[in-house]
Amino acid sequence: STSGIAGGRDRGKTQGDAAQVRMMNDYIQAIQNYLKDHGFEQLAPEAVLFDMDGVLFDSMRLHNESWQATAAAYNLEMLPDEPYTLEGCTSTLMINTLMKRTHQRQATPEELETIYTEKRRRFNVLPRPKRMPGAAEMLEKVGRDGLQRVVVTGSGQRSLLDRLQTAFPNVFRADLIVSSKDYTQGKPAPDPYLCGLKRTSLQPNQALVVENAPLGVEAAVKAGIFTIAVNTGPLPDEALRERGADLLFPSMQALATHWEEIRAAIATCAPTK
Repeated sequence: STSGIAGGRDRGKTQGDAAQVRMMNDYIQAIQNYLKDHGFEQLAPEAVLFDMDGVLFDSMRLHNESWQATAAAYNLEMLPDEPYTLEGCTSTLMINTLMKRTHQRQATPEELETIYTEKRRRFNVLPRPKRMPGAAEMLEKVGRDGLQRVVVTGSGQRSLLDRLQTAFPNVFRADLIVSSKDYTQGKPAPDPYLCGLKRTSLQPNQALVVENAPLGVEAAVKAGIFTIAVNTGPLPDEALRERGADLLFPSMQALATHWEEIRAAIATCAPTK
């Protein structure tokens, strides 16, 4: 009957409204927990700091393939998902992890240079990584809201850093791209994100971070920044939650879709004047 159809629609709308309320409450709770944990009065973002690989570019499968092939070429023992679990660390840390496991020692400077050169070579002959679905929409929304857009990456892969400007034209100022050349201690140390804050002259509670890697999440949390994780790889959600992610989304597209609700939750948590 017509009334049955209408009743079904009403129930569907009610369930949808309830889910929306639950979602908003989750966002508000996450923000309140962050403020309490870090001793801030409010979250007042003026910038969003984006990781690059696995956030802006769908490049982690290519990094995994090139690292695995390089490790095999040098008879270094690498675990199946290691490029994902160690994503964001410096190449020195990655190579030394493999050297310690295989040879119980650190790599020499010559070995570091030779092995990473080979990794870069293998990466650069693979197909060019595409933009992560949802990344362009997310960047557009952030820009429309008047927030600065910053890249903070553990990568020193020149081909990808150069491609930021062609894949996302007129989005990133050159001085707001922080790469592995700009700090000594890589992720999970907070230094990369502290460097990003310094470039924007902002305090931790004046920024948000978007990360897909466990070490990157840990680095951002240590820097005191509200951290949104996007699980774009093969690792379980828990790998990101246990490092302290404040919010977790299954993709960049999902984050872009819910950006307005996140902004509304932030506004709801602002102190009343």
